[in-house]
Amino acid sequence: MSGLVEKLMAEGGGESVGFLNDIVAQLWPNINVAGSEMIKLIANPLFKEMLPGPLASLHFTKVDLGTVPMRLSNVLATKTDTNGIKLDMNVDWEGECDIQLDGEMIPALIGAAQIAFINPPVLKLDFTGAASIADLGAIHGAVCNVILTIIEGMAVLPNRFLVTVDANNDYFKTYLYPLGTVRVTVEKAWGFAEKAKSSTKKFFSKLTRASPDCYAKINVGAEESWKTSTKNNTTNPIWGETHDFVVSDFDQYIKVDVEDEDVGGDDEVGVALTTVHDILLAGGTQELTLFLNEKETEGKISVACQFFEFGADGGSFSATDHQGAGRLCGLVTILVAGVFGIQGKREELKPSVVVTWGAKHHFRTAIQADSVGSDINNPAFNEHFRIPVTTDMVGSGAEGFRFALMNGEKEVGGANVAYADVLRAPGMLLQDRFDVGGGATVRASICLQGVRASSMQGKALPQRQR
Repeated sequence: MSGLVEKLMAEGGGESVGFLNDIVAQLWPNINVAGSEMIKLIANPLFKEMLPGPLASLHFTKVDLGTVPMRLSNVLATKTDTNGIKLDMNVDWEGECDIQLDGEMIPALIGAAQIAFINPPVLKLDFTGAASIADLGAIHGAVCNVILTIIEGMAVLPNRFLVTVDANNDYFKTYLYPLGTVRVTVEKAWGFAEKAKSSTKKFFSKLTRASPDCYAKINVGAEESWKTSTKNNTTNPIWGETHDFVVSDFDQYIKVDVEDEDVGGDDEVGVALTTVHDILLAGGTQELTLFLNEKETEGKISVACQFFEFGADGGSFSATDHQGAGRLCGLVTILVAGVFGIQGKREELKPSVVVTWGAKHHFRTAIQADSVGSDINNPAFNEHFRIPVTTDMVGSGAEGFRFALMNGEKEVGGANVAYADVLRAPGMLLQDRFDVGGGATVRASICLQGVRASSMQGKALPQRQR
């Protein structure tokens, strides 16, 4: 025993204990059998005792942990006061298990799930081999930007993955509408010196001016970015410029990226971050520190925000407070759940739905294809489209909506919906099966929302969406 203690202590201190992994690997087949039986013996009676109603019939019918053993790492071995051994360790397991759960009359507890990042993820890549040249700053940044753009377009709010568990799930009840808009005003920045320019292509610009030409670029989630005007030759730019962004979650970042505009490529002066939640709790105004290459600088930027809730009220459509460049007076959300009664041979159908609002706004669902288990004559789409609304888009001359049923690139039917019909609908929400001709209907929803000022600044916010 004393020899084992000495060996453990020698290999302890947060290091890998290789011989323990060798023991686990040798014993893994027995661990698999014993562990599987133990899980069933312990869990199955607990299911029966603790779960209500039909859920009590749940039970494991098979538990196979696979052939890959767990591995131990970062083992810290210490002696106890009673001459025992205490092991603190990480346990990692990347095996492939086969676990089967059965039950009778199990109801569908979840109709659908929506999965998304609240904010864009942080991406760090380390290229190896011949691709290591991509670790050079410009190339690495370009590759990361391309990948992040793809991720943001698919799975960063307001974009979501929808996973339908129950085929009878109602998409209209599943969809989570945005919370409102945040009006971001970039006021001014100060405290940063001239950003060093080392590249030869900027040699002449160094001779002609001593201070940067700065603008600020703003991002909120995966919403379309916006940038201020450029203030030339100053380290204390004053903007006072405003833009509205749609907010899907109060924890979304407001990212402020200050750039020095230059011919041949702009230089980053610094990046500041806050969240919609934090700036509203701060009373609507914050002075944020600028970071460069993840290091704090002496630079600061002042940002102000006002939050507007969405509501079934069209009063904001004509309000002067919401007129002007970059300001929103509302939002249109269009949901396309599915199409019913498409005529034709399965192998010849490639349906999709094109949605338009007037001449400027055009969207299209994914094109469906016939496959095993699908109903190509009654395809489900479950897709949403959002249109931020400005005051010039609404009013007495507002254009109508159109749903066009497509087969490949050919339109085979359509339905027109007047803007006035949506405006008059209860809660400005029109949901229907729109007749597109030929016996087919498109089940769709058009929701028109205005905005109203919120008194959330400095107060507790409502329950956050997840």
